[in-house]
Amino acid sequence: MTNATTGEVESLKAKLKTIWTAGDYDRFSRLMEGSAREFYERLSITPGSQLLDVACGSGQLALMAAKDGIEVTGVDLVGNLVDRARARAQAERLPARFKEADAEALPFEDASFDIVVSLIGAMFASQPQMVAQEMLRVCAPGGTIAMANWTPQGFIGQMFKAVSKFIAPSGMPSPVLWGDETTVRERLGHGLSELSLTKRQYLFSYPFSPSEVVEFFRLYYGPTNRAFASLDAEGQAQLRHELEALWTAHNRAGAGCTTVFAEYLEVIGIRV
Repeated sequence: MTNATTGEVESLKAKLKTIWTAGDYDRFSRLMEGSAREFYERLSITPGSQLLDVACGSGQLALMAAKDGIEVTGVDLVGNLVDRARARAQAERLPARFKEADAEALPFEDASFDIVVSLIGAMFASQPQMVAQEMLRVCAPGGTIAMANWTPQGFIGQMFKAVSKFIAPSGMPSPVLWGDETTVRERLGHGLSELSLTKRQYLFSYPFSPSEVVEFFRLYYGPTNRAFASLDAEGQAQLRHELEALWTAHNRAGAGCTTVFAEYLEVIGIRV
């Protein structure tokens, strides 16, 4: 996207908003909280720290931090997700702040936060180098930058291969490049004094069969929802068959349930 015009960039962002507005990501993410908490707890954040959650979705990680006395701000490009995060914070009487904002142009002063984090979120922005620059810019010296990003070879990376050919905007770098160690070092390494990259497994566990999991994704997960919507009946049947086969092949649970482990790259760096 380095040579893209302003109009092309804005068109791409509009397409991404359409994808992530579809479905119901809040409902979808509620069944992902176990591994999200494991990622969050490994950060060992000190109460009173200033945390920015980039591409925060409906507030999954941000609200965990707010409950621990961390001063939380969450941003997301998609307005309905920000609204849902605010509603969740209000319902739980948590002082977390949420704002509709672009990860490629964060509306904060330099060095504003002690920790800048993104859990399976900023990796989907259209201009990854700008995301990296912005995360580094708003993180205070000595602060922490942390990300969890799907890897190209992991289960979700394989699922994206099936789905992205129907919904991935042209000209956009693959999001799963954020799960490639060499790429992460190129994007963030120059601004960090330390960088730890660890491959971990994210647990997807559902009390229903792989075929029902595919339907769950179709209904509630934006990229899958839009991929199915772009196809005629025959194409939908083919995509459904491909996804059901993928979930079934990786399923470690018994009949009627689904348990799949999806590899992601845990990125933890210390700002220069």
